[in-house]
Amino acid sequence: MRILVVDDDAVFREELGELLADEGHSVSRAPSVPKAVEILEHDEMDVVLTDLKMPRHGGLELLGVVRSRWPRTMVIVVTGFATVETAVEALKHGAFDYLRKPFRLEEVRAALALAAQQLQFDAPADGSRDPEREARALAASGSYEVLLLSDPPGVPAPHLTTGALAPADPAGLLERVRSFVRQHPRAAVVLSGVERMAAAHRLEDIVELLDRLRAEMEGHGPLRIGFDPGGLSRAAAAALGERVTLADTHATLEALANPIRRRVLERIAEAPCSFGEALKAAHLTDSPKLAYHLNHLVDCGLIRHEADSYHLTARGRSAVRLLDAAAFLPPAREGGNLAFFRPPAGGPDPP
Repeated sequence: MRILVVDDDAVFREELGELLADEGHSVSRAPSVPKAVEILEHDEMDVVLTDLKMPRHGGLELLGVVRSRWPRTMVIVVTGFATVETAVEALKHGAFDYLRKPFRLEEVRAALALAAQQLQFDAPADGSRDPEREARALAASGSYEVLLLSDPPGVPAPHLTTGALAPADPAGLLERVRSFVRQHPRAAVVLSGVERMAAAHRLEDIVELLDRLRAEMEGHGPLRIGFDPGGLSRAAAAALGERVTLADTHATLEALANPIRRRVLERIAEAPCSFGEALKAAHLTDSPKLAYHLNHLVDCGLIRHEADSYHLTARGRSAVRLLDAAAFLPPAREGGNLAFFRPPAGGPDPP
């Protein structure tokens, strides 16, 4: 993973960075919050590992900036002088996890392993679709006039208009879609090779573009994007997919994305359990941390607390079934939005 270590203690920062690099991670280092923000503006990170207490700007301030500007990046806070209550407060504000100094390398490995699990959960599964076939199927349904933008351009067909994606010109792409939608009230748009746009521009700009495209398509028809998984990080692929689908169940999916909460939910699915049994199932020894995650599951309506035990709700049972299903689901209806992987260039067509 790509990890940014933020700490004003140069010795600690360098030693931890070297240990993480020895573990096979790509590591950047920053002595302050402003420097960390500068690095994040130029390099995408999977995890920011930051001290809570630093001069002038602290870890909570950095957490707020990261959550606002780079929501895919997970933040693990490190506390030595702050209380556990402050660390739990960081969780409430969106931190993925916290570590207490002094910590062992095994604890860091465990936290990063959980982060890797969440990245894997967020990323689309290997459900390849061919973009041109996708566009042709929409056109053949007779429900939409379809615009396929790809490189190279596809072959036109009845109800199917094709053109070049032009990855260097996002503004032109947006205007092309607007024009097509104005001409065809029942319009569908398929984009292929979006990873090339992400390579030519800041990922945040492409995410914003997809937001605007989705807004343009609202009430007209589906927006479907295809990209080569080899051209994007897992986190970037998840970000693009999320901007297209934006499921109404986002809060539930966010709760399920956390490996600790998934362990607890799966344990309660077996039978109602006590706090201690949930603590064991979560592989935790930190009671405040478990209490935070249990409260989160209660707030999302996935579990309820009765007497001295935790029980699944009807929504929780559905969530457990969702965990057992494919992570990358087809659209709920023919006109639904969809993010998918296209086959690598020169590879075999999907079945």
